[in-house]
Amino acid sequence: MIAATARVDAHQHFWKVARGDYGWLTPALPALYRDFGPEDLAPLLARHGLDATILVQAAPTLAETEFLLDLAARTPFVVGVVGWVDFEARDAVATLARLAEHPKLVGVRPMIQDVADERWMLRADFEPVFRALVELDLAFDALVLPRHLAHLLRLVERHPDLRVVIDHCAKPAIRDGARWSGFARWRDELSQLARSPRVAAKLSGLATEARDGWTVDDLAPFVEHVLAEFLPDRLMWGSDWPVVLNAGGYSRWWDATQTLLSGRTRDEHGLFGRNALDFYRVDVTTLAEREPRR
Repeated sequence: MIAATARVDAHQHFWKVARGDYGWLTPALPALYRDFGPEDLAPLLARHGLDATILVQAAPTLAETEFLLDLAARTPFVVGVVGWVDFEARDAVATLARLAEHPKLVGVRPMIQDVADERWMLRADFEPVFRALVELDLAFDALVLPRHLAHLLRLVERHPDLRVVIDHCAKPAIRDGARWSGFARWRDELSQLARSPRVAAKLSGLATEARDGWTVDDLAPFVEHVLAEFLPDRLMWGSDWPVVLNAGGYSRWWDATQTLLSGRTRDEHGLFGRNALDFYRVDVTTLAEREPRR
């Protein structure tokens, strides 16, 4: 059984290429264009002393959500699944309610970064869906880019009871460094969002936004700001594995994080465990009892 003091990777993926609904996953990404499952991740978790994960969708289909929930039911170290629902569907609320019956569904993630309309999340017809997320006690993973942060702030103001986590710190343009023209706006809007006690962030995905051959110094200005705004209790570490294979791999990102945190007074258990369990409302003491029998 997973302990309440578990160390958690708060953001990882599994996929099976033959399922065919990923869209973005093509042979042009040779490091990623193969199947990845629990047996591939388990050795990495063991190497770095991690006990549990949050499994996040990588395709915008209900079939993806069902696939991940089935995997999670058979994988003890997966303690939560962030799935996908079609916010535009007439039966979106009913679908959410059905999926929420699974004990490992902890949230949903529309792939906002791929939507042309920057204000998509503010559509009036989505209001019932966001209310349902609150009523069902599900989180909202915000897969956004810096240009979406002002709209996300408005969404949070509309739904102050909605639990929101900003994936990958909104993917700042780290490859351009602190001289990136959008750095000040990204910093300031992230700070505004951090004022809401129900908004969290994931320290994940940043290496992917850096240049090839990135260094810890490249990441530092961005990581330092996120640490200042969301520690100690609203920041969670995630690998973004296997996507991180395109940016040096799991261990390189892990080691970089440890270097960036060195010398800082911090509640490490929160960043690497408790914060994710608390945010996603994972009750590890009863999870095994509620596991569906398949």
